[in-house]
Amino acid sequence: MSRLFSPNGVCAKCPQLAARAKLLRCSRSAFARQQTRRVGGSNTTFSKHASKSTVWIRGAAAAIALAVGLKYRKDASGGSRCDARRTERYGDAIEASRELVERIKVSEQAEVGAPGLVVGVSVDGAEVWSEGIGYADLENRVPCGPATVMRVASISKPLTSAAAARLCEEGKLELDVPVQKYVPEFPRKRFNGQDVTITPRMLLSHLSGIRHYEKDAKKVMESREKAKRLLKPPKEDDAKSSSATEPNTKGTEATREKKKEFEHEEYYLKDNFESVTEALDLFKDDPLIFKPGTTFLYSTHAFTLLSAAVERAAGQHFLDVMMTMFRELGMLNTVPDKNDPIIYHRSRFYRLNKSGRVVNCPYVDNSYKWAGGGFLSTVGDLLLFGNALLYSYQLAHLEDAGGFLPGFLAPQTAMDLWSPVDRTEASWDRDGRYAQGWLVVEKLQRYGQCRKRRHYVSHTGGAVGASSVLLVLPGEEAEGRDPRVPRGVVVTIITNMQSVGLNSTALKIAHEFDAARSSLE
Repeated sequence: MSRLFSPNGVCAKCPQLAARAKLLRCSRSAFARQQTRRVGGSNTTFSKHASKSTVWIRGAAAAIALAVGLKYRKDASGGSRCDARRTERYGDAIEASRELVERIKVSEQAEVGAPGLVVGVSVDGAEVWSEGIGYADLENRVPCGPATVMRVASISKPLTSAAAARLCEEGKLELDVPVQKYVPEFPRKRFNGQDVTITPRMLLSHLSGIRHYEKDAKKVMESREKAKRLLKPPKEDDAKSSSATEPNTKGTEATREKKKEFEHEEYYLKDNFESVTEALDLFKDDPLIFKPGTTFLYSTHAFTLLSAAVERAAGQHFLDVMMTMFRELGMLNTVPDKNDPIIYHRSRFYRLNKSGRVVNCPYVDNSYKWAGGGFLSTVGDLLLFGNALLYSYQLAHLEDAGGFLPGFLAPQTAMDLWSPVDRTEASWDRDGRYAQGWLVVEKLQRYGQCRKRRHYVSHTGGAVGASSVLLVLPGEEAEGRDPRVPRGVVVTIITNMQSVGLNSTALKIAHEFDAARSSLE
């Protein structure tokens, strides 16, 4: 029962964790005082509930002792609460990464604006760090933990692309035929007076020309032109005149644009759609913004159309297709974001009002966009998914894959998902291009002793009351000669606040763990 009386519920026999517990008891920001922690892939939390009142503790001492004692018995029967060796191995990377996530900004003034977040990291297929910071429920002071369930927003797109890929392997879904082969309810389209064709492949890579949340084509064009101007240096005369009267606002413009995104009314739909086909009514009669196949236009609605094609190709309801896939992958905490079911450890969701104060998000029904942004998950499940694809991808590069179990996807299929497509782009990393449900940044070094760009893939997400990222950094070992799969780092971060940029933080964390991994080999 030594753990019962250990501060923060940390194993008293683990010196490194005990030292970390001591650090936790020191003065820290209010944001990070209450958190739960898991290292080495354990499924139990170090601190179930953080007490802040000594009086309350005395008044309920017996109840706490009983509850924690029973928890300890469960842990003891299920194995060690911590993997000290793994914790020690990546201790420095964990500490450096913790500082990174605690610096996440959601406004220009707030150093730590997200009420709660959960971060998870795996190295070579093994989870090495998973930690909750802040609150899943601010009002009731429920801390975030590795089991916290949050909206993953547009990470739903890579999930959907994997399901579509499986159907392609089974010969049930063709990517280069008119989408009307599967969804005749979607009208054939014309652009500038000419008949055009939209295919599932275009939907996967956001080249269909179907609108996103903005319906006005003129505003879409203006927004794109504005984004291009932000990348260009100002003329000398303009720079002189503006610098004398106002500060440089270029760095904040992108943040403002991201917050403007949530002004579109479709984000806040409260109507329930009985099927993905019914959800097509939102946009199927709207004109195309661009000619299909010519211009990248990120579109959640395009993935709704893709989900209708998946449903017809599979001969099952779309959500049944996805839940079957989740069970195969072992993602048992990933479910549709339905409001009625009781979902244990589900977070509340928050936003900043015009005064910069954290407020509750309004009720929304995400049944109109299951495929593009409608799932809930945990960091553990997202790590499983990232590693499943990394395993499949790296099997293709082995000289001899004999003796390995097959991947969730065939090697060539995984390579196709992570192969960048011409005429595409992505807002969260200008070095990358979009593939099929993923952003891909390719390996590149232009000059000796200069910047070396690593190959990685990722997807970010933004929804009402949520931001997310899933990033995979494959190992750089000589391909074909290293028999280990998967090789590399997978990072995921989920938060209960909208409009939080996470990709750069996830990439920094991935490099921290990759460096630690390399130094220990």
